[in-house]
Amino acid sequence: MEIETFSALNLAGVRHGFSLRSAGPLETLETELNQSFTAAGFPMVDAVHAEQPHGNRATAVYTPLGIRVPEVDALATSVPKMPLVVRVADCGPVYFYDPTQRVIAVAHSGRKGTEGNIVRETIACLKSTYDTQAENLIVQLGPCIRPPHYEIDFAAEIGRQARACGVRHYHDCGVCTASHLDRYYSYRAEKGKTGRMWAVFMLE
Repeated sequence: MEIETFSALNLAGVRHGFSLRSAGPLETLETELNQSFTAAGFPMVDAVHAEQPHGNRATAVYTPLGIRVPEVDALATSVPKMPLVVRVADCGPVYFYDPTQRVIAVAHSGRKGTEGNIVRETIACLKSTYDTQAENLIVQLGPCIRPPHYEIDFAAEIGRQARACGVRHYHDCGVCTASHLDRYYSYRAEKGKTGRMWAVFMLE
């Protein structure tokens, strides 16, 4: 399975990736994802996943749990070699990196999460836990559904929310998942019968 990266996050000290569509069956997708990210240098045995109830809660994690953290859609950490994972198939994967404090976060921001301003909540979690200043953050939005394939442009709203929090270094890949079904899964375009992409972020 191919894993793509974003130039704004190709930095010393962090490792990130976003999985593409698999040619294999959905039944074996999670195993394939774990194998692909492990091969790419992520110790997935220590990965921490968000449960993702489509809310706006963010939490910091410190221990390789090997489970999904309940009731949260965003995870933050200062612990090296512990991959953080969110799963998407139209919703926005948002990566946060504070090179000053050496901390990261990753968030799942779909329609409901964006309405609840999960970007603001994630930045607030980084600030309260690690004293992150928004102006130091590098924030990257990955592929997600966009108009005309979806009636709400939550990708644009995610950018507005980040800038409203004081983020100066915001990057949007600008790619619509529903427009590129050869590369991505799309829950809306495939009427719910589809897989998931993983957004994975880790401190080296």
